[in-house]
Amino acid sequence: MSTTPTIPTVPSVPTGRTTPTAEMPTRPVRWPLERILFALAGTMTLLSAALAAFVSPWFLVLTVFVGLNQWMYVTLRGCPASLLLKRFGITPQCRW
Repeated sequence: MSTTPTIPTVPSVPTGRTTPTAEMPTRPVRWPLERILFALAGTMTLLSAALAAFVSPWFLVLTVFVGLNQWMYVTLRGCPASLLLKRFGITPQCRW
């Protein structure tokens, strides 16, 4: 009678990565329209503030333009950047 020795198992340490399952998508998750617009507006605001500080105060007009476009998106549900991004297939997260 030979008995096979059992090998003790060590509990796995979570690495932060998850294996794909049937519920999880295997394709990369795309950013929604609102997140892209927020990142674009923040980048343009920081850029215009830096240009206004180091080049010319007239670059603050760009900051005003970004702010107006943000209000346009909030009130009219669309701005030039959102219309352009929708043409490239970016979908909004919230359905109004």
